[in-house]
Amino acid sequence: MEFFLQNLVNALQWGSFYSLIAIGYSMVYGVLLLFNFAHGDIFMVGAYIGFFVSTALLAVFGTGAFGLPTGVSLAVVLVLTLIISMLLNSIVGMLVERIGYRPLRDAPRASAAITGLMIGIILETGNLILLGPQRRLFPELIPTQTIELAGVSITNKKMLIVGVSLLLTLALHQYVRRSKWGMAMRAMAYDYVVVPLMGIPTNAVALLTFGLGSALAAAAGILYGTAYPVLDPNMGILFGWKAFVAAILGGRGSILGAGLAGFLLGFIEIFVATIFPSTMRNLIAFGIILVILTFRPHGFFGEPHSARLRL
Repeated sequence: MEFFLQNLVNALQWGSFYSLIAIGYSMVYGVLLLFNFAHGDIFMVGAYIGFFVSTALLAVFGTGAFGLPTGVSLAVVLVLTLIISMLLNSIVGMLVERIGYRPLRDAPRASAAITGLMIGIILETGNLILLGPQRRLFPELIPTQTIELAGVSITNKKMLIVGVSLLLTLALHQYVRRSKWGMAMRAMAYDYVVVPLMGIPTNAVALLTFGLGSALAAAAGILYGTAYPVLDPNMGILFGWKAFVAAILGGRGSILGAGLAGFLLGFIEIFVATIFPSTMRNLIAFGIILVILTFRPHGFFGEPHSARLRL
């Protein structure tokens, strides 16, 4: 039982990253019926933005400035890093929509998919040109503390990562369900053709969708840097594709479905790695997902017809 609970805690942390990234994929498809294949690299950009923002903030708050205790200073840095990085990365996502996808709004979906892949390559190459190929060490914003609970070791970082991931997912779900702009997003997901006739600004809704998804990707990047503090220009490739699989598994366009599938993928990968050689982790994990999709081709919460309400 202790073995299971320990790995469950690890799986919740690992699945948090997939969950936040997958939601961005799912939102864009639910509203615009296209997959943003650059989203994994937007996650990478968000992590690097968090690196530079946190480094700058540590110079101001990280040494007990303004008479604050060191622990409080680091907490302030972490919160400000999350807020500022999510805002900046949302701008990156909106630029991707405005420059890369909007001109192809009425083009074949294959053209938009290829554009997403090219944007991802541009983001990776731009990172390499501007910053070089060396890896970056993400600042330690939370000193690690371990709590023993029923024989299970739980760190404060794991609790923070899982808690922030769940909080952001539920907050976004409530925003989409209850706000005016969320209603507009759900209307576009329901019937993209009729929405403009009702006076809803489709371009603004598209920008908002990309912005929200990119903000969550930045949060995932910062949380990843907190747990695994080594950033790499190519870190978004594998995370992006796995989060895309999670978005499909959750049901295209379903926020909660994508979040749940992200945690499930993390659960499968962690438990497979504890039983089988780590080289077989992807093979077995994707094999299990293939079996699930064979019997549930529309995912957990997907609908057979794309015109139905999915958000």
